Amino acid sequence: MSEENKKRLHELRKLSREGGGEKRVKAQHDKGKFTARERIEILLDRGSFEEVDAFVKHRSHDFGLDSQHFFTDGVVTGSGTIDGRLVFVFSQDFTVFGGSLSEAHAEKICKIMDMAMKVGAPVIGLNDSGGARIQEGVVSLGGYADIFLRNTMASGVIPQLSAVMGPCAGGAVYSPAITDFIFMVEHTSYMFVTGPNVVKTVTHEDVTAEDLGGAMTHASKSGVAHFTHENEVQSLTQLRRLIGFIPQNNMECPPHRPTADDRNRRDAALDDVVPDNPNKPYDIKDVITRTVDDGEFMEVQEHYAGNVVVGFARYDGRSVGIVANQPAVLAGVLDIDASLKAARFVRFCDCFNIPLVVFEDVPGFLPGTEQEWRGIIKHGAKLLYAFAEATVQKITIITRKAYGGAYDVMNSKHIRGDFNYAWPSAEIAVMGPKGAVEIIFRKDIEASKDPEAALEEKIEEYREKFANPFIAAERGYIDDVFEPNETRPRIIRALDILENKADSNPSKKHGNIPL
Repeated sequence: MSEENKKRLHELRKLSREGGGEKRVKAQHDKGKFTARERIEILLDRGSFEEVDAFVKHRSHDFGLDSQHFFTDGVVTGSGTIDGRLVFVFSQDFTVFGGSLSEAHAEKICKIMDMAMKVGAPVIGLNDSGGARIQEGVVSLGGYADIFLRNTMASGVIPQLSAVMGPCAGGAVYSPAITDFIFMVEHTSYMFVTGPNVVKTVTHEDVTAEDLGGAMTHASKSGVAHFTHENEVQSLTQLRRLIGFIPQNNMECPPHRPTADDRNRRDAALDDVVPDNPNKPYDIKDVITRTVDDGEFMEVQEHYAGNVVVGFARYDGRSVGIVANQPAVLAGVLDIDASLKAARFVRFCDCFNIPLVVFEDVPGFLPGTEQEWRGIIKHGAKLLYAFAEATVQKITIITRKAYGGAYDVMNSKHIRGDFNYAWPSAEIAVMGPKGAVEIIFRKDIEASKDPEAALEEKIEEYREKFANPFIAAERGYIDDVFEPNETRPRIIRALDILENKADSNPSKKHGNIPL
C-alpha cells in the first residue's frame, strides 16, 4: 500500500467522522444533544463498533444538492456489542442535512437491517431527523417504505429498539412505531405526524412541540413511548439494560444472569401486603420487587395506564416478563389503555421466548359510556387474545380479586395458563359480593323488615362462599394455594418445571387479532 493511498484513506475517514462540520456539531452540543457517533460510543461496548458505508454520499443533483456532499449522508451505520452480545445500529446525524432521509440514507439503514436478519441480532435505531429530504421527492418517500417493510418483516424475528433523540416527524415516526420499544428524551425529542404549524393551519389549535409530541406526552397520554429519561446518557444506558433481558432473536432463549439472591428466599412482609379490607388499595410493585432477583424490576410504560404494571425482571437468573394489576390505581380495573399496554407486552414476550409471570388483583373491566363507545369490547379482547395465543411459560398468582371476565382474561387456566396459584386472600367470583347479592337476593332483601341488615347478612354469606380460592381449587382451576411469603421459591420451581415446555398453535398464516 503506497503512502499516498494510505494518506488519502486517512483523510477521507477523517472527513467522514467530522459529520456536518465543527459549526454544526457545536450547534448540536448547544442544544444539549450528542452527535450520532458520540451516541454510538455511549451505547456500545468500548471499541466494539464496526462501521459500514462510511463513504456513502447522496446521488442527487436537484435544488443545489449537486454542490453539497457529505460522507455518511446523514446516518452512521454498523454493528457492535452490548455486554459482549452483537447488535446492529444506525444513528442519524442531524449535523448532515438535518439527518433527513434520502435514497442513499435509506439504503444504508436497509443494509444493516438485512444483515441483522441474516445473523439474528437486534437492531437499534437512534433517530434524530428532520424527515424526508424534500429535494429528493418521491425517492426519499420510497426509502421510508423500504425501511417500513423491513421493520414489519423483522417484527417477532429480531428485537427492534428505537431511541428518539431529536425530532421525528411525518413518515419518520412509523418506523419507530413498528419497532418493539421506543425511548425518548425529555425536552429534546419529539414525535408527531404533523407539526405544530400544520396543526394550527388545519385545526386552528395552538400547541407547542412539547405538548403535541414531547417525551412525556407520548409516555403518559398516547402510550407511544415506552421509556422516557432526563438526558441522552440515561436513555442510552437504559437501552443497554433492556438488551440484557431479551434474546438475540426468536430462536434463542433470553440470557441467564447469575445471582446471589437465594432461590428459596421467603419474605414474611408479603404476608401483610394485602389489607384485610378488600376495598383498600396496596402497591403491587411491593409484591414484584420483593419476589424478583435483587429487587430489580425494569418497568415498561411506567407513566401510561398505571392500573396495569408491566416490565422485565429475573427469577434465579431467568429473564421474565411481568404483568400485574395495580390496585393502587383505579383499583386495578382493566380499561382500554391498560388492555392495549398489557397485550402489546405479552405479545412481545411470546415472540421472544420470555416466560410470563402474572400477579392478578382485578375487579373487572371499567364500566361507562366512554369506555363502551371507544370499544372496550374489542380492546379488552386484545389482551385475552394475547394471553390465549401465547405459548411461552405462563404462571399466574391471584393475590386478591379475580372477578368476572377479567378473571378469564388474566392468564387463567382456561386459556392455557401453565401454573395458576392463589394466595389465601384470593376472591374468585363472577362479581363483587355487593353487586352479586343485590342481583341474587333482591326480592328477599326488599321484602325483609330491615333491608340493610339483610343485605349485609347476604354479603357475608357470599363472602364466605366465594371470597376464597378453594372453590376454584376444587375444580382444578387453581393448582395450589400457598402463603404469600412462599411466592418467590414457588415461581422459581414452576419455571424449573416448565423450562422445556413445548406448545404450539394451529397452522395458519396468522390470526386476526381484534384491532
